[in-house]
Amino acid sequence: MVATRRTSCLIALALLALAPAAARAETEVKFVLDWALQGNHAMWAIALDKGYFAREGLKVTMDRGFGSGDSTIKVGSGTYDIGFSDVNGLVKFNAENPTHAVISVLQVFDNLLAAVVTLKAKNIKTPQDLVGKTLASPDGEGSRLLFPAFARANKIDPASVKWISVTPQMRETLLVQGQTDAITGFTSTAIFNIKNAGVPVGDIVTMPYPEYGVNLYGNSINTTAAYAEKNPQVVAGFVRASIAGWRDMVRDPKGAMAFLKKRDPLINEQLELDRLQHVLDKALLTPAIKAKGLGTVDPERMARAVTINAEAFNVANPPKPETIYTTKFLPPAADRMP
Repeated sequence: MVATRRTSCLIALALLALAPAAARAETEVKFVLDWALQGNHAMWAIALDKGYFAREGLKVTMDRGFGSGDSTIKVGSGTYDIGFSDVNGLVKFNAENPTHAVISVLQVFDNLLAAVVTLKAKNIKTPQDLVGKTLASPDGEGSRLLFPAFARANKIDPASVKWISVTPQMRETLLVQGQTDAITGFTSTAIFNIKNAGVPVGDIVTMPYPEYGVNLYGNSINTTAAYAEKNPQVVAGFVRASIAGWRDMVRDPKGAMAFLKKRDPLINEQLELDRLQHVLDKALLTPAIKAKGLGTVDPERMARAVTINAEAFNVANPPKPETIYTTKFLPPAADRMP
């Protein structure tokens, strides 16, 4: 009888040890995007629906964002655990909020997507042609705040242009209607909004900041330094699951759109596929990423980025580059290849 009870207990313990991770308690993680659901966000929709987060013991809630700056603030304040936003914004945020510093744990966009955007009819072909012209952009928007860096890199006076402050929803409309000569914004948004307004793609002129002397990284996965220190396994798991979703997305962009559609039935799959392809070409599947894997950061390039941002945002005491990003949560390079 005693032997039977002992055997039953041993079997029960063995079964408990073999129980799948998904059946155990999962850590809840609140994740905020930079904007409404778009093509490149499919990597996280895939990670959610294919169980990549669950495999890491994470129960992730993904919410839309309202701009990179807003997402950074929400992460810094602790409203969200992890966010997707422009790494450049961390320079100013951390300088002003040293006790709530935010750090990049996975550099996703190899290039900043900010650009000056205009139309052929405006006859603006070079940065020098912007002198005396009117540009439109929202106050505080990243591409506008970084325009002085673009101007200096191209030897024009930042004060030589006039600005119209507009809402994000009206920016491209003003350009199409001829009420401004050019706009600044992210090409992944501006090009497709202008195209949707009926303008042929061939009539859209872009001057991407990285191609005009402002060689900056773009969006990354961010969390607070305090959260990363307290929850290293959670952060590492989130990074691994994100990379798994990214790999699926870049290998089958068209198929990835079904995961977005499941979350938002109103999205235009072809539009988002076109947008994703643009982001893949410009930032998500660059030669550097193909060669070294997603998340690889060049320390010298990041140090220059801190300097450029400090000048653009008038940060007197910029944070050190190593407080802006870390690579310690990355899996081996072989696991980060497309």
